[in-house]
Amino acid sequence: MAKLYFYYSAMNAGKSTVLLQSAHNYRERGMRVAILTSALDDRDKTGFVSSRIGLKSEADLYDQSTGLFAYAKHKIQDEKISCILVDEAQFLTFVQVKEISRVVDQFKIPVLAYGLRTDFKGNLFPGSQYLLAWAEELIEIKTICRCGRKATMNARMNSSGSMVMTGEQVEIGGNERYESMCRRCFMVEASQIESIQMELVDA
Repeated sequence: MAKLYFYYSAMNAGKSTVLLQSAHNYRERGMRVAILTSALDDRDKTGFVSSRIGLKSEADLYDQSTGLFAYAKHKIQDEKISCILVDEAQFLTFVQVKEISRVVDQFKIPVLAYGLRTDFKGNLFPGSQYLLAWAEELIEIKTICRCGRKATMNARMNSSGSMVMTGEQVEIGGNERYESMCRRCFMVEASQIESIQMELVDA
């Protein structure tokens, strides 16, 4: 039975690796897949999904204006794909989450979405919010904090390696810009920032 899957994690947990492994598994069985990735993430050559361990595959780009139901209908009818895999799914809109849900229900093929659950402040990304609500299957991909506990937060770091709590929700970056932390370490860092800000106000 086809389902909408949401694989979520903190940064650097290997989401793209898991996506590429899933694509390989389908292709190994002689099935075609469609891979989508966000046009926002331009760290690597656009039009590819790549992992930190060196795996890479071509991908179609989507942005907030992309009609994913029409895209899927074309791929299914013309290319006979058996599965759609969506990277950087935190950037999907509510409309797009509804569209890929409709793809699953109408065409009866699985859609596997991979993304971050929360931003650098601990708030849900819009795409993740709706995937958590609409997906039949929620799978956490785990990674660890510097302290050894399970990492669930995405801390944004400045050039000197200190955590920051201000800025736009979307700021593309990798290990040089983000660190995966457990909630406890994240809260310790956040409270230190708050204390410094209070001292500056009182000065």
